[in-house]
Amino acid sequence: MAVRVQSEAFDAAAEMAALTAGREDIGAVASFTGLVRGGAIRAMTLEHYPGMTERALAAIEAEAHRRWPLKASLIVHRVGRLLPGEPIVLVAAASEGRHAAFEAAAFLMDYLKTDAPFWKCEERADGTSDWVDAREADGTAKARWG
Repeated sequence: MAVRVQSEAFDAAAEMAALTAGREDIGAVASFTGLVRGGAIRAMTLEHYPGMTERALAAIEAEAHRRWPLKASLIVHRVGRLLPGEPIVLVAAASEGRHAAFEAAAFLMDYLKTDAPFWKCEERADGTSDWVDAREADGTAKARWG
């Protein structure tokens, strides 16, 4: 299990290679990489409380390990000011088979979108900005996990 909160960009392929290096017990890895959307968004700033955020992410990750027979997992979440096209988040779930990996990766993202203590401000091309809350669809997605 691994959780990192960082301002630096990450390389999803390198992260996946490190997750599975030397592991013959892993038969499937499912991952999701979230990127900053462009269009009307000029930039996004993510803030957090160091220590508290890592503990919350570790608890979400531990819950995934309780629910599925995972061999490894990873959550990398960025903070700071991010530009369109930059990676924000990477989750990966590794297991012997694909079903557990797919479900656990979806679970991790659904819980991150609703329960992770990040504060997100979107800057628009017109010069305005707003702090953004979790969307109703995020709560609906999380609800499916019971």
